[in-house]
Amino acid sequence: MNLELKKPLTAIAYIVAFLAIQTVVQLIVLGAEMAIKGDTPQLDGIGFLIAMGSFSVITIALFAWLKWTPLKRTFIQSRPWTTLFWCFIASLGAIIPSVFFQEQMPEWSDSIKQYIEQTAQTMLQMMNTPGGYAVICLLAPVAEEMVFRGAALRKLLEWKPERRWLMITLSALLFALAHMNPAQFIHPFLIGLLLGWMYERTGSIIPGIIYHWANNTVAYLLARIYQDPEVRITDIFGSQSRALMAVGFSLLIFIPAIYQLNLWMKKH
Repeated sequence: MNLELKKPLTAIAYIVAFLAIQTVVQLIVLGAEMAIKGDTPQLDGIGFLIAMGSFSVITIALFAWLKWTPLKRTFIQSRPWTTLFWCFIASLGAIIPSVFFQEQMPEWSDSIKQYIEQTAQTMLQMMNTPGGYAVICLLAPVAEEMVFRGAALRKLLEWKPERRWLMITLSALLFALAHMNPAQFIHPFLIGLLLGWMYERTGSIIPGIIYHWANNTVAYLLARIYQDPEVRITDIFGSQSRALMAVGFSLLIFIPAIYQLNLWMKKH
């Protein structure tokens, strides 16, 4: 194999391995459901939650055991509490603008819209299931940060360190595509850019885990409160003008947080 191509191909292989684990576990859980309940054409919320929890644990264990994601203590030993605080604040400030921007995208075709609605309904069922928070907000962020930043982006940055933003953008694109939900492409892509920047600056997945956890926690809380997978920012705030005010206020939180992160983040 051409040594020049080995690192980017390895990065892609990490993501393929992650998706393969996800697919195999889902098929096993689906088979178990079919054996218990009879013919079941698709996983329900509980089945998806069991599958997500299982493949997250397997991913974390496999990537740590094979050292595909090197786990270092140097970042935590530096007591980076200020950096982690601003990661949390940045996540809170980014959610409303990112989702609002995503909601302005053109309407999808009926077939894609139906798939999106089914996916959203399944996610709501997962969030309403005991253990949903632990899987969606704790396990999933750790697993995804280990794969997409700690493994894939690490290899891409080793390949082309002088083109760091191109590598960060590529990893964000792969991160968004891996979610396999057209309606949620913009939001994970923008998050992927931020998480990639944090990883490149610190050399640690911990800032990304904190950001990812905060983002998923807000989504979880909104789902539990509104019980509507199709709820929009405009619905939450009551009008378009109030939604725009919320976007502006959020940016007043997000922009200073990014400025502070730029000051505090250091390579370890």
